[in-house]
Amino acid sequence: MIQGFKNFIMRGNVVDLAVAVVIGAAFGSVVTAIVDGLITPLVAAVFGQPNLAAVGNFTLNGADFSFGVVLQALFNFLAVAAAIYFLIVAPLNALAERRKKDEPAIDEPASPTEVELLVEIRDALRAERS
Repeated sequence: MIQGFKNFIMRGNVVDLAVAVVIGAAFGSVVTAIVDGLITPLVAAVFGQPNLAAVGNFTLNGADFSFGVVLQALFNFLAVAAAIYFLIVAPLNALAERRKKDEPAIDEPASPTEVELLVEIRDALRAERS
C-alpha cells in the first residue's frame, strides 16, 4: 500500500500539479499587488470611492441592494484575468512562437497514395505466386 502511494506521488503529472499550485500561489501575491497598488487606486480616482462596493446601493422595502458589490466582483475577476493573461499567457505564447520559428522544419516523407499501395500489393501477390 505504501509503495502504491509512493508510485502515485512520484508520477510526473502529480509533481507537475504540485509545482503549478505552488507557483500559482506565489503568483497570486503578484496579482494582488498589481490590483491593490495600481488598479484599485485608479478606481478610487475615477469613482471617488476606494472600490465599487458603494456604487449603486439602494434600499427597497427594507431590503438593501448593492450593484456595486457585483460590479466589484466582476472588476476583480477581470483585473486578475488580465494580469494573468498579460504577465503569463501572452509572453509564453510569444516565446513558443519564437521557438517554433527557430526550429528547423522536419520534412516528413509523403505517405503513399492509394494507387501506389495497390501497386505494391499487386506486386507482392505476383511475387508470392511465382
